[in-house]
Amino acid sequence: MRNPLAGILNPNRGFLELYRCYPIAMMQHGSERENVNYGGKIILPQSALEKLSQLNISYPMLFRLNNGQEKKHTHAGVLEFIAEEGRAYFPQWMMESLKVEPGNLIEVKNITLPLGSFVKIQPQSTDFLDISDHRAVLENALRNFSTLTAGDMIQINYNSKVYEIKVLEVKPNHEDHGGISIVETDLEVDFAPPVGYVEPSRPTPTPSMKSQMVIDVPETPKKTETSAFSGSGQSLRGKGKEPIRTENPMDVDTDFGEESRFDPNDDGPLNLPFGQLFFGYKVVPPKSTEEESDVKKTHVFSGSGQTLRTKKGGSSKPK
Repeated sequence: MRNPLAGILNPNRGFLELYRCYPIAMMQHGSERENVNYGGKIILPQSALEKLSQLNISYPMLFRLNNGQEKKHTHAGVLEFIAEEGRAYFPQWMMESLKVEPGNLIEVKNITLPLGSFVKIQPQSTDFLDISDHRAVLENALRNFSTLTAGDMIQINYNSKVYEIKVLEVKPNHEDHGGISIVETDLEVDFAPPVGYVEPSRPTPTPSMKSQMVIDVPETPKKTETSAFSGSGQSLRGKGKEPIRTENPMDVDTDFGEESRFDPNDDGPLNLPFGQLFFGYKVVPPKSTEEESDVKKTHVFSGSGQTLRTKKGGSSKPK
C-alpha cells in the first residue's frame, strides 16, 4: 500500500538545489528586460516555487548562491519563477562575482539574513561624481536589490550608463555569510572616495598687502615712566611725596575684533605714529616756510657790484 505522506516534503527541511546558471541576456526575451540585469534578484523554475511553498521558510525569500569550486558565494532574492527546469538566470554582475560561466552548476539554498543597518560602498570610477544627486540615484537603484554582500561588485544603470559599485562593509556583519537584507529597513549608506579620485590640494594663502609694504617709519622716542606735570611735591610738613604717575591713554591696546584676530593672512594692525599717513610709497614732507625764505635770501641781490671810488693807480673794476 502506498504511503499517503509520500511526496510531501518535510516543512522543517531547507531548500537546497543545484541549477545551471545563465545570464539574464540568454533568457527568452531577456534582451527586452535589461533592467533585471541591474538588480539583485534571480529567476528560478516553477518547480522551485512548489518546493518552497511546502517548506516552513521566512519571507521575503532569500537565497545563498554558492560556487564550491571557486569558493565564492553571494546572496540574492527571487524575482520570478519562469525559468526552464534545471536552469536559473542571474544578473551579469552576479555571474562575475561568483566567477562562473554560462552552464556551470550553482548551489541555491534558502537562507535568513539579518536586516541591515549600515553599508559602505565605493564607486569604481570618478564618473559617478558627475551625477548631481548620487544618493537619490543609489536609493532608487537599490530598490531592485533584496540583499547586499560584502565584497560584491554590483552594477547600476543611470542615463544609459553603467556604474560599478563595490560593497566594502555591511552591518551587522556575520563572518559565516557576510550578507544583509535591505527589504523594508532603514539603511545608512556611507560613500568611500571613488577609485582614482585625487583630493584637490588646498591653495596656499597669499601674503597680505601689509606684509609686502615697505614703510619708512621714523624712530619714536623711548617711553618714559614720567608724563606731563610729573615731579615731586612738597607738603607743608616738609616731607617729600612720591611723584604722581599718570597713565598714557595712547598705550591702551585696541581690540580689532575676533575676525581679524583669527585671520591667517592678517598679521596685525598697521601702527603708524600719530599724524602720519601711509600711501604705499615714501612720503617726502614739503619744506617749511623758514627753509624756503633762507633759500630765497641766498639768491636775492646776487651778482657783481661796482663802486664809484677808484683805487689809486687804476680804474674802478668790478668786485
